[in-house]
Amino acid sequence: MGLSIVLIQPEIPGNTGAVGRTCVALGLELILIHPLGFDISDKRVKRSGLDYWPHVHLTEYASWAAFLEARAPRPDQLFLFEEFGARSFYEPDYPEDAFLVFGQETKGIPKPIIGQHPDRLFKLPMRSDVIRSLNLANTVSAAAYQALRGKL
Repeated sequence: MGLSIVLIQPEIPGNTGAVGRTCVALGLELILIHPLGFDISDKRVKRSGLDYWPHVHLTEYASWAAFLEARAPRPDQLFLFEEFGARSFYEPDYPEDAFLVFGQETKGIPKPIIGQHPDRLFKLPMRSDVIRSLNLANTVSAAAYQALRGKL
């Protein structure tokens, strides 16, 4: 399987819809880790994903533990994105089967998950010190294009 986007407990249906649209554009799998902050059939998800939503390669897991059990990712496959990540997302060489992992819009990736993978934290650099973070859908798009750089 190729590159996958993992959203842990997303809260805003419009962001998930927009991420799904990006996944279709780039041929990526979208993995949703429950619980979600909305019903996946919410029309706001589909409105953001437009008529592309039926084309999303969607996989859902009941929890992070269920995802780890089912997919058994290698350490080098995991790329956790947080505003306080120690390394820039420009640094790594992303394997073809990478999992780009993003947390909730308001809380980020849960601390226990970060604690399990402290050396896998990455951030998108920002020039302004008045911005704490970017919109989830924008961050996913930037990270996905960077991970696929030279592979498209």
